[in-house]
Amino acid sequence: MAGINIPGVTNQYNTNETVEKLMQIERIPLTREQKTLDSYKAQQDAWRSVNRKMTELRDSVKTLYSFDNPFNNKITSSTEEYAITADATRKATYESFKVDVIQPATADRFLTSELDSDTKVPAGTYTYKINDKSITMRWKGGSLQDFSNALNRRGGELLKTRVIGASKGKKTLSIESQKTGSENRLTFEDDAKTFAESSGMIIRVKPKTIEFGTNRNDYRNIQPETPEQERLPQLSAANLKISGENVVVPPRGGYALSIPETVLGTPGTHIQFAIKKQDATDITVALNKQESRPVFPDSGTATFKDITIRNAPIDASLPPEPEKKIKPLDPISTSDVLFVKMKDGSEKHISTPGLLSGEETKIDISLDDYKNIDSLVIKNRNTGISLSVTSVSALNPSENRGFVPQHAISSADDAIIKYEGITIRRPTNTIDDVVPEVTLNVFDKTEKTATIAVKPDVESAKEALITFVGKYNQSLAEINILSQNKPEIVEELDYLSSDEKKEKQEKLGMFSTDSSLTSLKSAMQTAASANYKFDEDAKITMLSQIGIATNATNYSGYTPSKLRGYLEIDEKKLDSELEKHLDDVRNMFGYDSDGDLIIDSGIGYKLDKQLTAYVQSGGVFAMKTSSLDARIKSSEQKIARLETQMDDKEAELRTKYGQMEGALNSLESQQNTIKNFSNSGNNNR
Repeated sequence: MAGINIPGVTNQYNTNETVEKLMQIERIPLTREQKTLDSYKAQQDAWRSVNRKMTELRDSVKTLYSFDNPFNNKITSSTEEYAITADATRKATYESFKVDVIQPATADRFLTSELDSDTKVPAGTYTYKINDKSITMRWKGGSLQDFSNALNRRGGELLKTRVIGASKGKKTLSIESQKTGSENRLTFEDDAKTFAESSGMIIRVKPKTIEFGTNRNDYRNIQPETPEQERLPQLSAANLKISGENVVVPPRGGYALSIPETVLGTPGTHIQFAIKKQDATDITVALNKQESRPVFPDSGTATFKDITIRNAPIDASLPPEPEKKIKPLDPISTSDVLFVKMKDGSEKHISTPGLLSGEETKIDISLDDYKNIDSLVIKNRNTGISLSVTSVSALNPSENRGFVPQHAISSADDAIIKYEGITIRRPTNTIDDVVPEVTLNVFDKTEKTATIAVKPDVESAKEALITFVGKYNQSLAEINILSQNKPEIVEELDYLSSDEKKEKQEKLGMFSTDSSLTSLKSAMQTAASANYKFDEDAKITMLSQIGIATNATNYSGYTPSKLRGYLEIDEKKLDSELEKHLDDVRNMFGYDSDGDLIIDSGIGYKLDKQLTAYVQSGGVFAMKTSSLDARIKSSEQKIARLETQMDDKEAELRTKYGQMEGALNSLESQQNTIKNFSNSGNNNR
């Protein structure tokens, strides 16, 4: 048996290597199917990527023609930005106007006298009132700082306090209202008033109020004016009805009420009263019924000392008079009823916009704003409205609170501005009811008249257009990469990193046989280059007219890159056309072509509709990915089956080769036994 030789036995048979080589052959179908699955997934990722690009493009397109399009955005400018600025809504009108800030609205801010640093605030109930809102705090007693901290927690948005180091060993407590305006004055109640007095924050004063205009002789006729219509009576004080604290001014009534010298000589004085409308019979009804020619009375009798005298009817008649048509009087309704007359004879109107609503309009006139005032003037030009005016009071608002601050940093007062010469008071520094769709922001008194301009936000429109061009080019690049197997397409895209370029190179020509992308590209280019003449007078109807085109730069000739359809921007031309024809550009992106008030044409509209067919749920891209979903699932199932088969095959081979290895091991053992026996016999001889 010494000559027995079994191949593979001497190197331990290489069973594993043999099985592995056999399985490599067996796995060829599995490997092929795995590549197919990877291809499906890569395609699906590519469709999803192009879907994202197209969705981003559609979103940018929607921005350009939707209700919120940037072409309707407004910006404002102010020549005195330190004092007043403005914010405009999209509905604001392009305009400029002049504003003087007499004073900004202020809030009450009071200080105590200098107090010792170890001053304690006594326990008690502390109530602070601002207009109709109050803050009440039950205090257990403690230091100034602890009191300030506790009051801040309670004060919220109404009241703020802080402790200020006034000098060495001395501190001051500041209390500040967070509400501006004369109606939001800070008052103290309960122990808050006691502490405010003891700390030197306030001192008590006797309120002083002067009432005038309670005597009919105080009211005088105003200077005659030309009536708005012929046959209307002049404004007159003759029919005023004075009852207690009210003066009723009938239709076509008016008066002037002089300001007493005692009132004029007191700084800080305010004139206060209220006006309310009352419905009345419109006098134009009766005036329109009046005859235009004289009428003789009917016959009658007269008796004197038992003697009766009768007159006979007169048969005579007036000669015929040419027919004359009298224009009927129109009713008049206006809220412009209040004026102040200056000593130079001029008048200044005071706005009462809510008068016709029926609500009582409270009037507060600071005499500091009208240094040369002579009288108050009421002109009820209305024909069917009476005015009820309360008696007029003159007072100092600070003194009228029952105390005055000793160390006031500021006192609650209204913002006062002059808009185109009209004086306007508002309780806050944010004024949104003077100029339609414009909010004025008051900061400080103007040194010079501020000119505020409302203009189109050209930069916002330009930014949106640049974004659109960027998204358009990115979408087109994605289509070019997937539909063409040309490496230079990727190399041209300078905005890609090296890793991104490598990724894109792998996608080159992936869908070269799929016409859906080339069809979409063609539709996009057609929409972007078309002429949209929305109006006969339109100056701008194409993108190329505003410097956006496939060859917008001054480049001579074409390159393969330019022929790929990317848009370029001539920024200088774009800036120029946006300044001159912004409305045309807006309409070019979306307009109503048939007068039904629904946008149905324009670059934005066309691109949106085209892209929506591809990116919407159930659209072209969704169908592509859905189809691949089915293929991926089928491939995964096939791979699972093949893997099971491979596992079974490998197990089978290992079993067979294991058995063979066992048999070989047995034969080798037998060979060794025979060899040993033979050697032993030879040695014994």
